[in-house]
Amino acid sequence: MSADVARPRHGPVTHRSVLAIALPIVLSNVSEPLISVVDTAVIGQLGEAYLIGAIALSGIIFAYLFWMFGFLRMGTTGLTAQALGRGDTAELRAILWRAMLIGLAAGAFYIIMQKPVSSLALALTEGSVAAESAAARYFTIRIWSAPAALMNFALLGWFIGLGRARAAFALQLILNLTNIALDALFVLAFDMSVEGVALGTLIAEYTALLAGLVFVWRTLPDYGPAKAAVRIFSSRAVKVMMAVNTDLFIRSILLMSAFAWFTAQGAKAGDVVLAANAVLINLFLVVAFFLDGFAFAAEALVGRSVGSRDRAAFDRAVYLSSFWAVTLSLIAALAVWLGGNLFIDLLSTNLDVRMQARAYLIWAALTPITGVACFQFDGIFTGATRTGDMRNMMILSFAAYIALWALLAPAYGNHGLWIALNAFFVIRGVTLALRYPALVRSVF
Repeated sequence: MSADVARPRHGPVTHRSVLAIALPIVLSNVSEPLISVVDTAVIGQLGEAYLIGAIALSGIIFAYLFWMFGFLRMGTTGLTAQALGRGDTAELRAILWRAMLIGLAAGAFYIIMQKPVSSLALALTEGSVAAESAAARYFTIRIWSAPAALMNFALLGWFIGLGRARAAFALQLILNLTNIALDALFVLAFDMSVEGVALGTLIAEYTALLAGLVFVWRTLPDYGPAKAAVRIFSSRAVKVMMAVNTDLFIRSILLMSAFAWFTAQGAKAGDVVLAANAVLINLFLVVAFFLDGFAFAAEALVGRSVGSRDRAAFDRAVYLSSFWAVTLSLIAALAVWLGGNLFIDLLSTNLDVRMQARAYLIWAALTPITGVACFQFDGIFTGATRTGDMRNMMILSFAAYIALWALLAPAYGNHGLWIALNAFFVIRGVTLALRYPALVRSVF
């Protein structure tokens, strides 16, 4: 058997194989929302609501900018897992370098265009003058992390697609713990305010990139000798990647637009509501990154089974990863409801912010339940590279979200905004579930 096509090295799909991928990702993902939590907490100790608002505005801007290229993580995972299932080791290498080159080019573009991008983003968020001024200072530093951040997406997706959860775990842990430590150091010890938060993130992204390249160097020999670089630019493979990436690009824009809209509407209601929503969104992010571990497991195992055309493994991957995701979502919802008040107090010393956040806590507690289906189906559809359905269902869900906001917000204010967000998650899950039978028919 050639080095181009080698026998896939994987066993049956079991609870153990699901957890072997999911648990390291869950553990590493625990540190991911902690970045936002620590950012909010250290800024919150300064006692100014507008500074928490500035971090929230900055966070949504960069989440929007970077997750527009979320296909570098999601698309890379699905394509890598399918190549692994086929035993196509040469394509495994090519997928990584294609994604890395896209990340490098996109990051460089953001740096070159930073002034108009910053002006447009801050104009759209409509925060207070003080919050926008602080967010602008954050932006001018953080934007320089763009190439590293986007290439890290590619690295993470590749390792998850290979089922190398420990490497993905280590990469995320290096990024997130470095970020947390530096943010706390620069803000609390050096009194650098939002500039310290941005600088800590910048350094952490490049530290993780260097570590990720070392992991790649150690991993590649396991998949045979390197082949000609021309494989990276194979017209057929590039066409497949671009089709997948275009669908995920549109899907990611709409997903981040939903959160950007949520933040912008909070900003219009004032710094206190903006800060309260930011605190509660951090609660949601903690839960989301837990659930993502099982969605990632679904991506890797579904992709592998699709690549090897193994229907039994596919069904087991869908069932077992979903079983664990639903179980965790119920536990998480209870934990958020019971521990939410303590979390709110940890993130802000401002009494007005605390009171506002408590008023909307119920909606944050519902997000694990309303969101679990859409997270899982995202993983399943990504692994099968049925990205056209993901794009189309996101378009429908986003339109419904805006319509519900327009209907509910005038009467119920910020409660209406939170109801619309939860409904958005539910609609995404339902619409993808309706497309699931077509996915199975097309793949097998």
